Amino acid sequence: MTQSNMNLIRLSDLSRDQNYNFSGDGVYDPTGYIAYGMNGDKIGTIRDALVQSDTGRIQYFVVDAGGWFSSKEVLVPVGHSRLENDGVYFDELSKDQVGGLRAYNVNETYGDEYRESDERVLRGVDKNPALATDTAARTNYQEKAYKTPDKLQLLEERLVVAKDRFKAGSVEIGKHVETHQENVNVALQREEVVIERHTVTDARPVDGAVLGADSKTMNIDLEAERANVSKQAYVTEEISVGKRTVTDNQTVSETIGREVLDVNKTGDVRLENGDTTMTETKTDTSRKI
Repeated sequence: MTQSNMNLIRLSDLSRDQNYNFSGDGVYDPTGYIAYGMNGDKIGTIRDALVQSDTGRIQYFVVDAGGWFSSKEVLVPVGHSRLENDGVYFDELSKDQVGGLRAYNVNETYGDEYRESDERVLRGVDKNPALATDTAARTNYQEKAYKTPDKLQLLEERLVVAKDRFKAGSVEIGKHVETHQENVNVALQREEVVIERHTVTDARPVDGAVLGADSKTMNIDLEAERANVSKQAYVTEEISVGKRTVTDNQTVSETIGREVLDVNKTGDVRLENGDTTMTETKTDTSRKI
């Protein structure tokens, strides 16, 4: 599509021909987003965008407003949009208005006649011819249609906790010998001599016996037990060594910040904050939203 008179090119062409990266932070690429109209009704899908070739600022969204079995791409000025992370919202346009725009052809120049025809549909002129003579409404529309909204992002810090492993300690396991004295009572036997003497009541003579002549003696061996002590090792305990993981809760503290919006107003200013419209008549005041 030739856009020399408006210096516009397709966003996809800008990415392809000039190797721009649209996936980084702070870069807005609406391709594939759902397009929503009045009352949050789905009116189509964003297929591409027309942007300024020198700045890359979006001027028109290429919206596929066709049905289930057909495709019709139309151009919707960015001034009608509200940009959100989940889609592009055209809060003032109905599905019929968007569907009534002229079909966009990539090979067709988007000239004045083309733009005026779409303007009439978007402003509802076709339904209310009286608006065609409303110069102020036309001027306001044109200012809105060619205005590219900027985004002011408010940032806040959030704690990101990472964990790393380190050697917290070590355990060395071995063994050594401890000694102590132990007493054991042992029953030992020994032999003793038992001498029994008996008196002979009927003494009888011994022939030829001469006192002191017989020097015969008796030898008796006596036996006894003695303790022989030895040592024997026994298994009394077995040790198994391993590791297990336990979890302790630890509280960490850090100071974080966030950005808040500062609005400086001078004179009679009307501000929209969500669904609430505020009128301020003070001078040089500051309000945080």
